[in-house]
Amino acid sequence: MNRPGDDDTSARSGPASSAAGPIPDVDTTVPHTGRVWNYWLGGRDNFAADRELGDRIREFLPTVVELARADRDFLGRAVTYLAREAGVRQFLDVGSGLPTADNTHEVAQAAVPEARIVYVDNDPLIHAHARSLLAGTPQGATDYIHADLRDTEAVLQAAARTLELDRPIALTLLGVVEHIPDSDGPYEVVGRLVDALPSGSYLVLAHDTSVVHGEISQEAVRRWNESATPGITLRSPEEIGRFFAGLEVLEPGVVSTSRWRPRPTDDGAPPPEVDAFCAVGRKP
Repeated sequence: MNRPGDDDTSARSGPASSAAGPIPDVDTTVPHTGRVWNYWLGGRDNFAADRELGDRIREFLPTVVELARADRDFLGRAVTYLAREAGVRQFLDVGSGLPTADNTHEVAQAAVPEARIVYVDNDPLIHAHARSLLAGTPQGATDYIHADLRDTEAVLQAAARTLELDRPIALTLLGVVEHIPDSDGPYEVVGRLVDALPSGSYLVLAHDTSVVHGEISQEAVRRWNESATPGITLRSPEEIGRFFAGLEVLEPGVVSTSRWRPRPTDDGAPPPEVDAFCAVGRKP
């Protein structure tokens, strides 16, 4: 891995970085989605409040760990497809979360070493761990931007330091759009990002829903919203499909993340559905 020296104020791999500066303050007493998610995935970048809420949600909804793993596996399959088969060489991962195994740059650069990846998140702890997200191949480039998804102009302006915005880009939004309430215009936010990308770009989106477990998932989200930040807004598969308006949605369409082009199983049976649905769409 390529890492800057301890006295270096930047964190980068490739030509650009915007993860410079001191580590921001982190409130360890309030559970945060990125750290709870990290806990469910077996990571160590979480605190007692995150683990306590994670355990409470898991007791009520045991399949939540399966959901987290299905989301991560979907990311791997989608990025691998886009890099190897669709010819995508640039990835904008918004809502990247804390580094775990098989991060976007690791998957993309394993398929195409020259791939360029920009991560975007607004969690202070992720800012502190940016170096782990930026240890990519010498042929490619990685960058981290500390910004809010809703500030699309700032995201695009900073991403342009590493990505060529006139060439196809895969925009990945996994487990992040559900944190934008209806009052903040989630469809408009995603639309502004997609509109800024050239023809041949892709939108990869996964979003929590409740169509599989119904009231259990709804109650789990209610408990989450009482204790953690940011809040979650569940949306139906039909509402999730609206994010792909004007795009060519790839087969198999809007499905549970566990069922988007899953790897073959020994018995040939489809994997169990989880309450996160996803799709991949191409911009004509």
